[in-house]
Amino acid sequence: MAIYLTKESKVLVQGMTGGEGMKHTRRMLAAGTDVVGGVNPRKAGRTVGFDERTVPVFGSVAEGIEATGADVSVVFVPPAFVRPAVTEAADAGIGLAVVITEGVPVHDSVAFTAYATARGTRVIGPNCPGLISPGQSDAGIIPADIAKPGRIGLVSKSGTLTYQLMYELRDVGFSTCVGIGGDPVVGTSHIDCLAAFQDDPDTELIVLIGEIGGDAEERAAAYVRDHVTKPVVGYIAGFTAPEGRTMGHAGAIVSGSSGTARAKKEALEAAGVRVGDTPTETARLVLAALAEGTPPPA
Repeated sequence: MAIYLTKESKVLVQGMTGGEGMKHTRRMLAAGTDVVGGVNPRKAGRTVGFDERTVPVFGSVAEGIEATGADVSVVFVPPAFVRPAVTEAADAGIGLAVVITEGVPVHDSVAFTAYATARGTRVIGPNCPGLISPGQSDAGIIPADIAKPGRIGLVSKSGTLTYQLMYELRDVGFSTCVGIGGDPVVGTSHIDCLAAFQDDPDTELIVLIGEIGGDAEERAAAYVRDHVTKPVVGYIAGFTAPEGRTMGHAGAIVSGSSGTARAKKEALEAAGVRVGDTPTETARLVLAALAEGTPPPA
């Protein structure tokens, strides 16, 4: 199994005919993703050839769903157009909207994530690499050739660290890897993914990657303590960040001792999560936990 994205998922690409949309649609198709259409009102009725696959372009998400049964949308549109794109997808009844675009205004993210949630649409992102269930489907920009199917579930704020941990643990493999994005407001949280992985029978261990700023990791730690019985291994990016300075993603804002890597590590460890100081150490902790075959102490 996998969470959110499987081989049965039918994917529309909003912005498929743009430069990034074309490049990554070709990648997704090569990874086995069932891309059933693109969306561009100005190019409706056309088709686009990708190697051995021809993909139709629809004038709206609703038209694409009606014609193909699509249940996932991947959004590659400029920041100013993300809010109407996600709103359109939610109105059309899409189940999952994956927003790759960075630089989305926070007030837009607040509006479209709330709007989509109220209509039953899960949003992943914005400013994220998307998600991949290796061997099944790849929705976004995560390289498909750095890991195989396996028994680890991964949820990460950082795209780069998603790739690194996938590579470090490529011999074990993953059920699903979800890059939730590092903006202050995102549609899917660590906790959402922890709950889904806890319920997934094929996920044996969960890797949680966070970063400095905010309190998402502290809240995730509380959720692990109270609800997760599977082993969890964590890593927090930003141990070497200088004090008093905003670093990295727009969400990485540290105020006093709140939001520091040390505070997050302590909260996770108090909940029974093993936390590495480097990505490589984190991978070693994962392998050790899998070898033990038992969850860490509560």
